[in-house]
Amino acid sequence: MKNIIKSIIMCGSLVVATSCTDLEEDLIGEIVTDIDIEGIDTGGGGSGGGSAISGAFNRLLSSGTANHGGYWSIQSVSTDEMAVTQKGGDWYDGGIWIDMHRHTFTPASGPVNGAWTQQYGAIAECNNTLEGSALDANQTAQVKVLRAFFHYRLLDLYGNVKIVASTTVDPPQSTSTQVFDWIESELLSTLGIAAVTASMDLSGSALGVDTNPYRVNQFAALGLLAKLYLNAEVYTGTARYQEAADAASYIIDNSGYLLADDSYSIPNLAQRTAVASDPATLTGYQAMFAPNNENNPEMIWSIPFDEVTGSGMNYSQMTLHYSSQFTWNIDSQPWNGYSALEDFYNSYENGDKRKEANFIVGVQLDFGGSAIIDFAASDGNLELDYTPDINELEPNASRKGGARLGKFSFKQFQRNDGSNDYPIIRLGDLYLIRAEGIARAASDWNLALADVNTIRARAGVTALTALTADEFLAERGREMFMEVTRRQDLIRFGNFDDSWWEKTNSDAYKSLFPIPQEQIINSGGTLTQNPGY
Repeated sequence: MKNIIKSIIMCGSLVVATSCTDLEEDLIGEIVTDIDIEGIDTGGGGSGGGSAISGAFNRLLSSGTANHGGYWSIQSVSTDEMAVTQKGGDWYDGGIWIDMHRHTFTPASGPVNGAWTQQYGAIAECNNTLEGSALDANQTAQVKVLRAFFHYRLLDLYGNVKIVASTTVDPPQSTSTQVFDWIESELLSTLGIAAVTASMDLSGSALGVDTNPYRVNQFAALGLLAKLYLNAEVYTGTARYQEAADAASYIIDNSGYLLADDSYSIPNLAQRTAVASDPATLTGYQAMFAPNNENNPEMIWSIPFDEVTGSGMNYSQMTLHYSSQFTWNIDSQPWNGYSALEDFYNSYENGDKRKEANFIVGVQLDFGGSAIIDFAASDGNLELDYTPDINELEPNASRKGGARLGKFSFKQFQRNDGSNDYPIIRLGDLYLIRAEGIARAASDWNLALADVNTIRARAGVTALTALTADEFLAERGREMFMEVTRRQDLIRFGNFDDSWWEKTNSDAYKSLFPIPQEQIINSGGTLTQNPGY
């Protein structure tokens, strides 16, 4: 029966390889394959785990979290945050990224299949760990939360999927509600409670409370429940906003995590000593996503990307212009692919610290402070100058158009992969989950003001005196850029089928991705397609 399970996850690398971009100037696109990472053992202690569960947790690095071609890409490019523009012969890729942006993707999409195989490959590793290792109660609970997390991703992307909880059983396809109920029950069981309430007692949980961000503690599991409940109405038709607020509030009120404000600072590893505007240190929001963010007080559960021992984050390659290699002395030329949409960039007011942290704009300078030249420029301006506006999605988008993605910032002399820890659960998100949960439960968006203004204060912008659903959605977008929540948020607020730059398709069924055609063929009749496709 193990061969049947394999049929669910096979061929991902082949499919995605066909969608890779072979760019000019000898650039190489990223192939989404499993990354064999050995030796990362960040466990230990009450929330620890050690090597017995390292293999399962290592799959977080190779499940498409922060690289091109799979989970992160389809979550992000399908929204109003960003696009991958076709620049003549670069980045056409058979039109897959144009289709993703315009919501004309199909069951044959390579990235849609890639995201599917990434998650089921990770689930298989979790099941192997649970069935093949002598785990204690804490380790078992941690891996169950991890397995639930990968199923949560599948639920969010595809809706009706298989709950694979064994290496030997090929399960039937479940409905979205059934998948939701299973994830909820798994998480509640690890927390030792029957339901999330304002007065819940987690003393019976097998999970610990120590703050190792690379393993799962009670607050990480509860944070995942908060995210699940926030989207429950989309997944099941039944709202669970009060439980989302209660879960988030418990973490805020009872854990030792802190918002990373300007009192928290780290060295700026990207500093060019010849460029006076480069600060020696990074603080607050900007520091939270830097390459040396491993001790950030806001991170509850994060992924330990590392350019040597934990590869898989290659935002520098995905977004930067080829010549930006000389700003950070990157190991190889970037690919000049992803850029932010102008309207999303302009949704930030001037003076918002998140705007400076999240985007790279303007004339680019090399390590010595000289302007970088784009010798293939077609506009007569040879200086590399990132402009917020983009002339078109295809076929001849500007090579310099679009603010570039800078939130997970870079460092000098870095390799192609970054060392930035990537948050799964962080405190800032939980403030916004609590705010939205309270507001929706009471049908009063002004009840979200206190938590929203806490987040805005960290960003250095003035407090709001009133709040609407649209303004809350915009504020959440500004805070959570690049953290794969925007698609969820647009769907939850009823805006995913809106028109935006170069996108007019409004098919409501596109809120779920199609079950990949290859997986349906390989399933032997046990998978059926989502409605509309």
